[in-house]
Amino acid sequence: MEDRLATISTLKHGSHKPDHEYCVMEAVAYVAGEPWSDHPACACPVLTAYAIQLNDRMLDDDMRTRLLLPLVIRLAGSKSTPAVESQRMFLLADRAVRISAPDALDSVGLGGEAQKLRDLPPITDRGSANAATHAANVAAHAADAADAAYVAYAANAAANAAANAAANAIHAATNAAWELAAQALSDALNLTA
Repeated sequence: MEDRLATISTLKHGSHKPDHEYCVMEAVAYVAGEPWSDHPACACPVLTAYAIQLNDRMLDDDMRTRLLLPLVIRLAGSKSTPAVESQRMFLLADRAVRISAPDALDSVGLGGEAQKLRDLPPITDRGSANAATHAANVAAHAADAADAAYVAYAANAAANAAANAAANAIHAATNAAWELAAQALSDALNLTA
C-alpha cells in the first residue's frame, strides 16, 4: 500500500476517470488495489460519505492533500461493524454541531448561538442527535436573521449532520475549520470494534 500511496502527489476535487488524478476515496481504492471507485468496498461507508464531502468542499488542492492524503491508508480497511459505523456517524455529527458550526457562528458575531451549540450534550445516539438538530436549526435561523449566509449554511449543514449523521456537515472559510474536520475524520477512524 505504501508504494502505491507514494505515487499520489495531489488529491483533487470531484471524481475522475482512471487517469492518475484522485479524490481521497479514489486514492483509497487505488492504494487498496480495488477497482477504480470513489466508494471502495474496503472503506467504512460513513467515513466514505464524510471524506467525499470534505474532499469536495475544500477548494485548495494543497490543503486537501496535506489534510487528507495521510488518512488514505487508514481509510483503506476501515470497514467495520454496524455498531462501529454508528459510533463514527455520531462522532462526526457531534464535531460538526458542537465544534465546527460554533466556530463559524463566532466568526460573524453570533457568540450566544455558538455557545448554545457548544453547551449541547455530546451526540451519541438518535435522541441526542434529534436535540442537536433542533438547536442547530435555531442557530441557522439566527444566522439568517443576521444575514450571514455562509454561517447559515454551516449551521444548516450541522443540522443535517445531526439528523443524517453523515457528511454534509462541514462548511467553513478558515483553514482551522478544515483541520478540525480532518481531525474528526482521523478520530472517527480510531473507533474500532
